[in-house]
Amino acid sequence: MAFFNKDEQLEQLGNGILEATWAKFPTLARNQIALTWIVYDPPVLVNTGGALTPDAFWNHPIRGFTYRGVERIYPASVVKLFYLVAIQEWLESGMLQTSTELERAMRDMIVDSSNDATSLVIDVLTGTTSGPELPPGPFETWKLQRNLVNRYYQSLGWAEMETINACQKTWCDGPYGRERVFYGQLLENRNMLTTNATARLLHSIVGGVAVSGGRSQSMMALLKRSLNPDELPKDVEEDQVTGFLGGGLPQTAQIWSKAGWTSQVRHDVAYIEIPDCRPYLLVVFTEGKANARNRDILPFVSQSFVEAVANMA
Repeated sequence: MAFFNKDEQLEQLGNGILEATWAKFPTLARNQIALTWIVYDPPVLVNTGGALTPDAFWNHPIRGFTYRGVERIYPASVVKLFYLVAIQEWLESGMLQTSTELERAMRDMIVDSSNDATSLVIDVLTGTTSGPELPPGPFETWKLQRNLVNRYYQSLGWAEMETINACQKTWCDGPYGRERVFYGQLLENRNMLTTNATARLLHSIVGGVAVSGGRSQSMMALLKRSLNPDELPKDVEEDQVTGFLGGGLPQTAQIWSKAGWTSQVRHDVAYIEIPDCRPYLLVVFTEGKANARNRDILPFVSQSFVEAVANMA
């Protein structure tokens, strides 16, 4: 049971967009894309600064569409969204005290998608550090600690979180030492998310009920992206807008997002507001080397959803 209600109108629109995407991009197989789309009908209950209580928020019905939304997919840097919420929960509950370096790392993890910053955040979250292989006993303790974030998400009682894995750092070259052993010989313990789980987490942030209203707003501030080409970073390989969902939006739109990419995947998760349209949330994961290199797929999908929302009665 998803956290949203299926809807005939959204099913027709979503399936039509998928068919158009496969027609335009023949390299994209039907099992190489997954997506979840949430539409916020009036009265809009999100981006209100936490005006609703959690009970009122979660009991408010919403419409959605999903395609392969429960498939476990390697998330790349999208997992940083999960670490952001977890670190805010730790801070809110008093398990941690903030510091200048932790605040810098949280910002760089989301705004710049820094892997080095993410490494510090995970060290602080779990009380573990990277390094050489450990003897069996200490390694078991280390592994138990590194699964703290997974246990946190399982404790929420959301069905979407039952199959995810969010315990690994993100890398440029890859893991070494105890980190590599922790991945498993066949990488069977690597991070895995679904578009439904990711959509529910962003939905909670945008709704102001992730950790607290104030902390949700601070997370939204980190996720905000500029669509102005002159304001996009020039000295990075990917700016999290060009080649992603933001690349298919009009300049009048506003977007809060977190992208993820490797040589094998290209993903984005976004909450989008466009004047005179219903706000919506869109999570799109794509897999495959050719698709990961293609900077046109996600903007095409995004533009298609813009048109669908604009034409809603």
